[in-house]
Amino acid sequence: MNFTRKFLLTAFSFLIISGGAFAQQIKKKPAAGQKAKPAAQSAQKAETGILPMDADVLTGKLPNGLTYYIRKNTEPKNRAVLYLVTKAGSVLEEDNQQGLAHFTEHMAFNGTRDYPKNELVNYLQKSGVKFGADLNAYTSFDETVYQLPVPTDSDKVFANGLNILANWAAYQTFDPKEINDERGVVLGEELARGKNAEERLRYQTWPVLLNNSRYADRLPIGKEDIIKNFQPETIKSFYHDWYRPDLQAVIAVGDFDPTAVLSAIKYDFGSMTNPPNEKPRTYYTVPPTPGTAVKIATDKEFPYTLAEIVVKHPETVVRTTADYLQSIRVQLFNQMLNDRLNELLQKPNPPFLYGQSTYGGFTGRQDAFTTLAVAKPGELETAIKAAVAETERVRQFGFTLTELERAKQNALLGVENAYKERDKTKSAYFVSEYQQNFLTGSRSPGINYAYNFYVNNIGKITLAELNAMAGKFVSDQNRVVIVEAPDKDKDKLPTQQTLLTWIADAGKNLKPYIDYTTDKPLLEQLPAPGKIVNSEADSLIGTTMLTLSNGVKVVVKPTNFKNDQILINGYSFGGTSLASDQDFTSADLASEVIGSSGVSGFSQLELDKKLAGKEVRVSPYISDVTEGISASTTPRDFETAMQLIYLYFTKPRKDPDIWQSTINQTKSVLSTRSLDPASVFSDTISATLSNHNFRGMVVTQQQLSTASLDKAYVFFQDRFADASGFVFNIVGNCDVKTLTPYLEAYLGSLPSTNSKATYKDLAINPPPGQISRTVYKGIGDKSTVQLVFDGTFDYNEDNNLQMDALESILQIKLNERLREKDGKVYSPGVKADYKKIPEGRYTMTIYFECAPANVDTLIANTMDEINKIKQNGATAQDIQKFAITEARSTQVQLKQNIFWAGYLGSTSQNQDDPDAILRHVGDLDKVTAQSTKDAANKYLKGDNLIKFILLPEKK
Repeated sequence: MNFTRKFLLTAFSFLIISGGAFAQQIKKKPAAGQKAKPAAQSAQKAETGILPMDADVLTGKLPNGLTYYIRKNTEPKNRAVLYLVTKAGSVLEEDNQQGLAHFTEHMAFNGTRDYPKNELVNYLQKSGVKFGADLNAYTSFDETVYQLPVPTDSDKVFANGLNILANWAAYQTFDPKEINDERGVVLGEELARGKNAEERLRYQTWPVLLNNSRYADRLPIGKEDIIKNFQPETIKSFYHDWYRPDLQAVIAVGDFDPTAVLSAIKYDFGSMTNPPNEKPRTYYTVPPTPGTAVKIATDKEFPYTLAEIVVKHPETVVRTTADYLQSIRVQLFNQMLNDRLNELLQKPNPPFLYGQSTYGGFTGRQDAFTTLAVAKPGELETAIKAAVAETERVRQFGFTLTELERAKQNALLGVENAYKERDKTKSAYFVSEYQQNFLTGSRSPGINYAYNFYVNNIGKITLAELNAMAGKFVSDQNRVVIVEAPDKDKDKLPTQQTLLTWIADAGKNLKPYIDYTTDKPLLEQLPAPGKIVNSEADSLIGTTMLTLSNGVKVVVKPTNFKNDQILINGYSFGGTSLASDQDFTSADLASEVIGSSGVSGFSQLELDKKLAGKEVRVSPYISDVTEGISASTTPRDFETAMQLIYLYFTKPRKDPDIWQSTINQTKSVLSTRSLDPASVFSDTISATLSNHNFRGMVVTQQQLSTASLDKAYVFFQDRFADASGFVFNIVGNCDVKTLTPYLEAYLGSLPSTNSKATYKDLAINPPPGQISRTVYKGIGDKSTVQLVFDGTFDYNEDNNLQMDALESILQIKLNERLREKDGKVYSPGVKADYKKIPEGRYTMTIYFECAPANVDTLIANTMDEINKIKQNGATAQDIQKFAITEARSTQVQLKQNIFWAGYLGSTSQNQDDPDAILRHVGDLDKVTAQSTKDAANKYLKGDNLIKFILLPEKK
């Protein structure tokens, strides 16, 4: 196991304030995509400079004030997404209602006029909608949003979907028993997301960051004593005041008739009324901070030292063409500045673990220019000065013309890709812009307008305009500087004045940035091509397997799922299993380091600049049993992707700076990892499940010190020296005839020795028997439980299906028992993993977070649910829920390039029948009460069960 810069990016992403949303289940919201739009626009709007609204969305208001957005979109086919957006969040709570905006969101799933108690979730599961994964909601400071994806090939289910939104909007019942049952679930969500260093630091820093505003005093999770003790009348009062038509919007996007949907919305929502003498909806702000406010906060369990510098500005809502053009300038500014910061990470001894500076939306009707620097232990000054210096460098010397041209190329590439995919855009991607239009008034002009606007206006953006932006963004007024660090380093932290001095001094003695570029081609000389020597078609799934003269096999699946996407995945067997124990750490780092070092005569920086304006991502990888290439591109840039693949095989590059950077960064992260309870718990699990084989454990400082770039490079070369065992899968908008010359030129010319290398089975498996591991770490009153069943597995279609069914059904039962009945867990999880390579093995993992006092009871209740399935099998209703959900999921997956790329790779490695996917929905009938009973007794019998429990430190 090793850490990468990607890990660091993920680990620190939570540090930027995002509005404090709390949801029914952790779920990453879809990113806002560019939206489809006809070219015809209103001349009057163009004259006034007001951006038009996308003409493909039907929008308006009912007489009662409810806003609607309706758009027909056929991706995915026979599906729609329905959203209810309410302009009511935690800032509207009275003192005795803190946490009840979020609690109201929970109660929407626990009793409405037409769906009493838990019947709503039960009904939707029987309709093929997963709770948490599909059916979801979140509460933030200013809004509460409910999402419901529904099929449209059933008129009844779709119509009921709109009715469900209406039930949420106006007809929640707030049954006292259901309220009491849900208190533990809401508190369980706080346990799952809080009671940790991040939460404790947030309570220290947010009053300063948000200047003791209403936002600082109204975190969405609320106050524990209120959640435990509020009366039903208190939450009913919140619902009565703020869930009303003139503060609500319905967003419907999908494969349907918009006119019929509008009629249904009028029917379901038209009779709703606003309360008499309604309360005015106050829009709060965060008042400016005179000068600079500084807050230094520490926590015993926080494993990093970081600084965040936030300069707040009035919010800009994109309504006009001038606003839109400025938003493009901001996009270009952010990209260029962060490209410079990312360059620093490629130095042998980077000045920080992670650095970022971005201008964007903040909280409380504000924007902010935020600089974040995560320091190595003891190097906070270096990190702050380095991060701030890059903005100061721009302010003093500006960007270069070549930087701006690259940024423009990439911006145009992004909008061009969206334009090409305008008829293949997923419905969910339209929702975000319509939601923001309702909440803030920002306009959503659509992709046709956006594309034309970019093409016609991006050339007008000058270098002088971009260079002036740093001076506008940076200020010592309305500025907040925050430092967060471990308690153990408290005495090493700077004073407030020292901190401000570091920031002020960061701009001294700087030199202009030099943009090193090269015009040389990726390949100086084209290789001698190979030839296709065999071709086999599979008409059932529409694939063709080509065999090249050097032994490379290529499976091509042309699709029309995306207009501008081609996915490429290649593998051969071997991986780090072939590395000696002595060389394993070097081998394990090989693909990460070599894959970040450029190719041939190009450093990674030069390569990134060379590829500006091209949609090409090529990454080599080496896993435990395979090595390979993962890539994505477009028809236009396919040859460039092939050239890069060829170069990673034939001319990989080793960069001592990248190696040293990786080693130094990883050592820095490891040095404080033991402070974080979750990391200590995770490391215990890894060590146990690998039976303390160091290959399955977190890398150590000592192992890193003995690793060698030369050994890593030699291992990488060795694993890619023989292409004869490689199989490539290519999926997307392509055809065999068009691809053939590129495949012959770049894959057919790869070196081949016909070594027939394969992986070794190192038998790194969990220890047998019943084992319990308890970790005492952390000061928060929370516990984490993982129950891991494991054993040998006969990998085949039937067993795989039964394992999937058991996972899904057990998830349903634990939601019903631990969450709904016991009310002591927010989100129990079940995960089944099974594999054929290097040997047939399975694990079934059950996990949840809870109060320490409830650990034993909840484990016992989990085992009780397992025993019920072992004794009686699954109920017919639960089998129906699994089958219909799996069938609908399969229908969607069969129209996705990413599914086919993964599926073809998996079937090839496991030597499965690729046509089996066409039988999958029919095979669901094989899941019965008896089959689930047999599976539970076979895989969950408990003789190989490892219990992992994380408890607070003993006092």
